[in-house]
Amino acid sequence: MSSFFRVKDAPDFVMYSTSHLVGMGLLLLLIAVLFAGRRYIGSSVLAMKVIRYGLLGLLLLSEIALNSWYVFEGQWDITDTLPLELCSVSLLLSIVMLLTRNRLLYQILFFAGIGGALQAWLTPSLDFGYPHFRFFHFFIAHGAIILASLYMTWIEHYRPTWKSIAWAMLFLNVLALAVGALNYAIGANYMFLRNKPSTPSILDMFGPHPYYLLAEELIALTMFIVMYALFFWIPDLRRRVTRQSEKERELTG
Repeated sequence: MSSFFRVKDAPDFVMYSTSHLVGMGLLLLLIAVLFAGRRYIGSSVLAMKVIRYGLLGLLLLSEIALNSWYVFEGQWDITDTLPLELCSVSLLLSIVMLLTRNRLLYQILFFAGIGGALQAWLTPSLDFGYPHFRFFHFFIAHGAIILASLYMTWIEHYRPTWKSIAWAMLFLNVLALAVGALNYAIGANYMFLRNKPSTPSILDMFGPHPYYLLAEELIALTMFIVMYALFFWIPDLRRRVTRQSEKERELTG
């Protein structure tokens, strides 16, 4: 069991290895199950509470477990382990969102939370591979961030607007300014604002600092627009076209 947690001789993470692909596949399966069962879950107060508080507990326990591991394995470092990465902030805010059902937090987290966790899920900045504790923690925590906002969307029937994209972009930039100031003060690199991650990522395509930061802004904005279109605008458009077609058939029939 000690090898499950220890840093020395831990297995290396290999991107798009079998374990990585299995982790992604399991999350896709959970997303599909949540979507397929949305009507049943939404009709049962008990099922809604179980899933909402289950996700809340999973997020909370994952953060407690991670920080305990940092301490017990001697990995805690103010320049590296504070919860100041985008996904760490999203995780904490997701806990608050699930607890309070705050609509502004949902509007921000639907884009910034899902978008950030999805990028991390596809190109993890992770040093520990399967079957290490950090491997399981990484995929569980990031998966729960995504599922939390999807739960609020499909089960609680929350939905963002086009203006929510502006709120999400404002949140990201205010957070980046605050974290950037702290990075400068303590010599850290939270949110990769001073340097790219050491592991391969999409940022490798966009040049050196600070150009990749500008590319991140464009990537985030594009991703948020695509997300809104896929989840809301296109389905709404299809429903309007279907209703219009039904009305025309009634008039001509």
